Amino acid sequence: MTARIVFVTLTLLAFALASVFIYRRTVRDTVQSLKVRWVMRFLLAALFLSVPIVRFAFKESLPPPMLSAIVLTGWGVFIYLLISLLVLEVIKWLATVKKVAAKEPVKEVAPERRLFLSRVAASGALAASSGIAAFGTWRAFTPPAVSEVPVKLPGLPKALDGFTIVQLSDIHVGAIIQEKFLDQMVQTANGAKPDLIAITGDLVDGTPAVLGRYVARLRNLQSRFGTFFVSGNHDYYSGWEEWARELEGIDFEVLRNRSVVIGDPGASFDLIGVDDYGARWAPNGYDLDAATRGRDPERASVLMAHQPSGFEKAAEKNIGLQLSGHTHGGQLFPGTIIGDVIWGSRNAGLSTYEKSYLYTSRGCGFVGPPMRVGAPPEVVKIVLVAS
Repeated sequence: MTARIVFVTLTLLAFALASVFIYRRTVRDTVQSLKVRWVMRFLLAALFLSVPIVRFAFKESLPPPMLSAIVLTGWGVFIYLLISLLVLEVIKWLATVKKVAAKEPVKEVAPERRLFLSRVAASGALAASSGIAAFGTWRAFTPPAVSEVPVKLPGLPKALDGFTIVQLSDIHVGAIIQEKFLDQMVQTANGAKPDLIAITGDLVDGTPAVLGRYVARLRNLQSRFGTFFVSGNHDYYSGWEEWARELEGIDFEVLRNRSVVIGDPGASFDLIGVDDYGARWAPNGYDLDAATRGRDPERASVLMAHQPSGFEKAAEKNIGLQLSGHTHGGQLFPGTIIGDVIWGSRNAGLSTYEKSYLYTSRGCGFVGPPMRVGAPPEVVKIVLVAS
């Protein structure tokens, strides 16, 4: 609890300092009208407080989608405006350092020219951040493309060569992602002609009472062997025990630390599912040992696990392929770079460890700002290839 309080406090402090910096560069240095300055102070303060206020006001229900979109889009623009202004500060600093190194005199800038340059810089930063945010919003709501990935699965019977698994991950049904988004995603997934659908967690951001009617639309997913589901960390935050029962009610097969056989006695593979890795200390949480107990390690196998974490342990158990999500591929630049630093090749796409494969989906939805920059959404079509 203490660590969480410290983290929240430091985060709020960082955003407060960022707000002051943005105010100074875009308002104080460019606007002379006191009335306009006060209006901008109010708007920045409102943005700073908007998320906790909306959460408190609608703690028992969903906030209106438009309100959520405005607040979270505002934060997206805020982030890119901050980045743009910081880039300009670095450029200005480098120019000064260059002059000092060259022993050139640093001339005093006239107030009128300083005001003009400040307005040009602020306008450029606002235009850049708004443009990036607009592109990111368009990309987030564009139906995800299908990424077709062939994987040579050890031990796969020849009769199952070409077996297709459509993976959906990190959908994040909530205040913004609702009917239209889900219907488009279902259409895309069904169009990939899957033999099996695997949903690898972070389906929801809310309780079944609030979101159940939206999630029920996923009943329209179509495949020969059905839809299988494992939990993600957001599903735990949203009441996982209740959601597990809700999903079973719409004909999902929820794999909680267990495996099932896919195929027939003459040609089959093991589909294994575990609860979210972050819940490995919780009762009935992540337990790969329980999920694989008694299985023949020589049989072809696919593991559904929300996080890429634990992939080494899966490889040690001779699991041929792990399907994960969680990272969003970073979702928003420069988060894409941060994700690569944290996860390496496991941040997105296909990676390997020893003889096992891992595919980390960038996901279908989003969290926070309704934007995707540098990490477009995807529906993954895994095509299993016999060795």
